[in-house]
Amino acid sequence: MNNDWMNDPALAEIDKAKLEFLQALVFESRTLKKEQMLPFLMAVAKRGQAEHITFSNEEIEAIAATIKNYSSAEEAAAIDKMMRMRKK
Repeated sequence: MNNDWMNDPALAEIDKAKLEFLQALVFESRTLKKEQMLPFLMAVAKRGQAEHITFSNEEIEAIAATIKNYSSAEEAAAIDKMMRMRKK
């Protein structure tokens, strides 16, 4: 996935720094194995706190929906699964 999703009008109200943070995470995590994901996500959370990056529920929903529009069917299914897990 390229970064075209970041320029989608649906995300116009979200700070570009937040979107760039997410884009960097996507690229950094692509080569990780399953067992590397938890330490990576913990480091990401710490980095987000250090940079004072937080997302409202509305921003998360808008970002997920927009990224799905730019994703393959397999990626969209993974996003749906992640969003369902988030709501539990």
